[in-house]
Amino acid sequence: PQFSENGTRCILSSSSEFPEGFFTPQERKDGGIVIYFIIILYMFLAVSIVCDDYFLPSLEIISECLGLSQDVAGATFMAAGSSAPELVTAFLGAFVTKGDIGVSTILGSAIYNLLGISAACGLFSSVVSRLSCWPLFRDCLAYTISAAAVLAMISDNRIYWYESASLLLIYGCYILVLCFDIKINQYLMKKFSPCCTCFTKAMEENAEQQPLVGWRDESGPLIRQQSRTDSGIFQDELDYSQLSTSLHGLDEISEDHPNVFTMPEADMKRILWVLSLPIITLLYLTIPDCRRPFWRNWFMMTFLISAAWISAITYVLVWMVTIAGETLGIPESVMGLTLLAAGTSVPDTVASVLVARKGNGDMAMSNIVGSNVFDMLCLGIPWFIKTAFINTSGPIEVNSSGLTYTAISLICSVGFIFLAVHLNGWKIDKKLGTICLVLYLVFTVLSILYELGIIGNNPTRVCGN
Repeated sequence: PQFSENGTRCILSSSSEFPEGFFTPQERKDGGIVIYFIIILYMFLAVSIVCDDYFLPSLEIISECLGLSQDVAGATFMAAGSSAPELVTAFLGAFVTKGDIGVSTILGSAIYNLLGISAACGLFSSVVSRLSCWPLFRDCLAYTISAAAVLAMISDNRIYWYESASLLLIYGCYILVLCFDIKINQYLMKKFSPCCTCFTKAMEENAEQQPLVGWRDESGPLIRQQSRTDSGIFQDELDYSQLSTSLHGLDEISEDHPNVFTMPEADMKRILWVLSLPIITLLYLTIPDCRRPFWRNWFMMTFLISAAWISAITYVLVWMVTIAGETLGIPESVMGLTLLAAGTSVPDTVASVLVARKGNGDMAMSNIVGSNVFDMLCLGIPWFIKTAFINTSGPIEVNSSGLTYTAISLICSVGFIFLAVHLNGWKIDKKLGTICLVLYLVFTVLSILYELGIIGNNPTRVCGN
């Protein structure tokens, strides 16, 4: 943001962060914008293919190998991979554009992450997913602490090296809690089960579904104890992944795994498959498919390359959305809070909805909140590198006039989502989806009114207008 002579805050046009489009403004208005919308839809299709065929299967093998429960996998690896675009944006903001694009994108997309994705999981999933108390409470608490820390940092418009280091420390503590997640969960269940019915229900469900901790099968190795039910995180109709059916490591992966080039049976799916053939071919040539026995041990490469692809596709998606919004005359501040926020969160939305459809509510919710905690870390890493190693002479300057409001509304939305889930009986269904959608619309409208200066004292306009 810059300031004009009369003291109003002016924001640089979002499109200045991207390369020039391939049409002039007049050509776009004369019908060229249709091409942009076709590219946007194609990028949505590409993200869903990367997530479904490569990103989520690699995540399942990582969870199996490390013995992670669904919610811990959702809060760590799934959050880190699907938040790769935000990390790239934060680095661009700190080192390339020198503005606070990273802060505004991350804080702006966080409300969409919390309420928008929860709404999508509830409305687009035909399965009602049960939720456990502890994972949601743990992630919401971690997120509230990290959002409050960012709010405290940006309140004086300056960020020092020790402040950015404290963000990394908070995330380190969060990871430490995740390492001892099962023990903490069991301790809290015993402690609070008399006064909290949801803990009692969770204990009963765990007793029915889990083997005892460290229970050893006479014929096989130690069975990894999962803190939540592990019922085949990523299994779809075609039964692509046989991983979670195996309790004895990864030896029993199905040999006859369907080829990505197998044409689907349904007509509509067949049309989509033909249209997405260029993407399918490109991904097949660049990412090792860890569902196949030959590439089974390359799962980390699958995870990293698919995360890189997700970042690249999201970059193109946000670029196209920005230019389309500009052509349609949508104000910049409204774009940032709506289309761009949703655009950078496409991988999170796709991954969470796919997981929720399989009935794995804990993993979906942990990804939603956990990726927001990771986003706060995304701000801490570039800030720390810049203040501690590159520009040690002084702090980083950020403009916090609109961000303070956003950070406060974030903390409120965490409270809302926790309360909504509790009142809904700890399950993700259509009712919860509708509540989250209404809350998201209310927050967005208030944020847009604030950004446009209609409420509050925050007059903004695009520089040069």
